[in-house]
Amino acid sequence: MHSKRTRIAGLLTVLVAVLAVLLAPGLTSPSVAQAANDRADQTQAQERAVAAAVAAAPAAWNPPSHLVQPLNEVWNHVESTYGNLYGFRNYGWDQIMANRGSVNYCVRWESSQPVSVALRDQIHAALKKQFGKWMAAMVDNGAGHNAWPYTNVPVNIVGWAVKNRSTLQWNDNSVDIYTNMLDGAGAPQCNPDCGRFFHQDGNYSRCPGGAARHYDQSLWLTEGFGGGAGGDWGQRMGRSYFTGALNQENIHIYLHEVGHTFGLDDFYDWSPTGQCCFLMKAGSAAQITEFDKWMFRDFWRHMKSRYGL
Repeated sequence: MHSKRTRIAGLLTVLVAVLAVLLAPGLTSPSVAQAANDRADQTQAQERAVAAAVAAAPAAWNPPSHLVQPLNEVWNHVESTYGNLYGFRNYGWDQIMANRGSVNYCVRWESSQPVSVALRDQIHAALKKQFGKWMAAMVDNGAGHNAWPYTNVPVNIVGWAVKNRSTLQWNDNSVDIYTNMLDGAGAPQCNPDCGRFFHQDGNYSRCPGGAARHYDQSLWLTEGFGGGAGGDWGQRMGRSYFTGALNQENIHIYLHEVGHTFGLDDFYDWSPTGQCCFLMKAGSAAQITEFDKWMFRDFWRHMKSRYGL
């Protein structure tokens, strides 16, 4: 650890020295045009120096020592069981990076229960809070972990899908409303022309509201649905479960399914060494644990190079 600190200190010393030279005032008085060119050259040189310093810094992978072995076991299992691990391009990571730091949701309300303005807003607030718990796992001391570029990821609800318009008890235009637009099984859905799942190339030219009104994921709440399901398309669970848990600190089925959206696996038939109880092992924990957090970070570690990070 001491040698790492020494290397970092040395690197920063070199960087400071480089910047000091670059910022040193000249001894002559160039023309205004020349001065502007010099400032541009100086800025570019500074940026190159900083980029070189960042590139030379040690990799920011520092899980607690007792988690190193189980994390390696998990990643080895992922690599050996996922069919298109590195080729797949619609993880939650991809969605947020494509949006430059935000995520858009559609709510699929597969229920005849009415939705008041208050309930609509409570669902949005809960969604922001719960999704934010995973995003908080990527922040250390106010900075993104291991080159993760966002310390805050806004969660927007851009649409609601219902069978009957009368189910939604508001008249404002804060969200797009899709009425009786059904999938192949008869469940309400937002316009596929606006869905990232259907347009992973980012082409939303046929979406009535354009790219700004596209949705990346669906929060699919189904009357009488037991358990949960999740993937790059979003998360599905029981309507009564989710609305009944709005005031809970952790809506654990939702949190588990969001883990799948970002690529995390299930653990139905095995447990990593020393890990008995964590969110992604269904039924063993009701909140994001330290091990879940480091699995999440490990997935990012193996995917970040696709963004040039």
